Amino acid sequence: MRHPARSTLRALSAVVLLGLAAACAPLPYEPPATPEATATEDVEPAAAPSAEPTETTAPLCTTLEESRAAGGGSDVDPASFPTGPTTAAFSGDAIHPIAESPAPQLPVTVQSVDGREVEVTDVSRIIPVDLYGTLGEIVYSLGLGDNVVGRDLPTGFPEAADVPVVTGAGHALDVEAILGLDPSVILTDATILTDDVRSQLEQSGVPVVYLDESRTLDGVDDRIRAVATALGVPAEGEALVERTDRQICAALDAVPTETGTPRVAFLYLRGANIKMLFGPGSGADDLVRAIGAEDAGTAIGLTQEYAPVTSEAIISAAPDAYLVMTDGLASMGGLDAMMAIPGLAQTPAGESQRVVDMDGSRLLTFGPRTGATIASLVEAFYGVPAPELPAS
Repeated sequence: MRHPARSTLRALSAVVLLGLAAACAPLPYEPPATPEATATEDVEPAAAPSAEPTETTAPLCTTLEESRAAGGGSDVDPASFPTGPTTAAFSGDAIHPIAESPAPQLPVTVQSVDGREVEVTDVSRIIPVDLYGTLGEIVYSLGLGDNVVGRDLPTGFPEAADVPVVTGAGHALDVEAILGLDPSVILTDATILTDDVRSQLEQSGVPVVYLDESRTLDGVDDRIRAVATALGVPAEGEALVERTDRQICAALDAVPTETGTPRVAFLYLRGANIKMLFGPGSGADDLVRAIGAEDAGTAIGLTQEYAPVTSEAIISAAPDAYLVMTDGLASMGGLDAMMAIPGLAQTPAGESQRVVDMDGSRLLTFGPRTGATIASLVEAFYGVPAPELPAS
């Protein structure tokens, strides 16, 4: 059901956003801006395969519209959709490698997204690190998990449990810990780097490949291909892309034909003091659209990936549902504590307590398990059975 005063509330959005943007403070782990390419005038991009391929095979489907055009979607009455709190569950957390111990074809020279050409001659000791665990998930899914010697905290699936963590407070990289593991190649992106860390890594002599950090469904395939290219297993990369696309399509096919287009506000919560509303470019917006919903941050005109939550902003957004990370919800004391945040209870979502929480290490990964993430969200938001995803 739409809030009866929504049209009036939306008219306040532009005014509210002026104050909200002015008050914006970065997250504790906000990445630095993507660095400008360094002296690329003398670089001949054609001389090396790129770590971010520019020409790729189109995925089987990337949007709800394409899925429905192929006959997907189920007939479910929006009135039957669940209300109240729901935890988005997963059938399992294990990684299913596309190949067992593939043989990398090395050496390979790739172009990092910062414009450098990087030669990779050895992938026996890989450290893949970023804010969301995406790169680690890709490396393990390619079948090279046994070669990983260091990881970030979100790379927390069972296969990586015994691998040393090289990220500290606020997901900051511990350069001393990284170099102490004697890596043969480091894969990372701007979500987790500072200028100082970047300089130390590049001066270490270890090949460092920077990947595109964007959070979109359209970028999943390119990121898989980029990692596979850098590690000398492009054939396995293509096979993984095909499986990932099939799973995403199967998950999109489960979205009800009529969703009612609920407006969903993704809130980043940490303790009592950090409350952010995510918007365009955050990745949450793409997932919300994929399941047939409307992103609240984008709808009210937010131009940043995230901004502090004010009571006026959240009331004007008038979301029908909230989406949060499970650990973030727990960090502030649970649902009752969340609803005590000024403004949250005074919305359609607050009135029905329609709050969906999901494992933070899965929600914004945008890696090979993206299909499972979408399927879990579909089940949690609409109460339809999670689809069975193709295993190969």
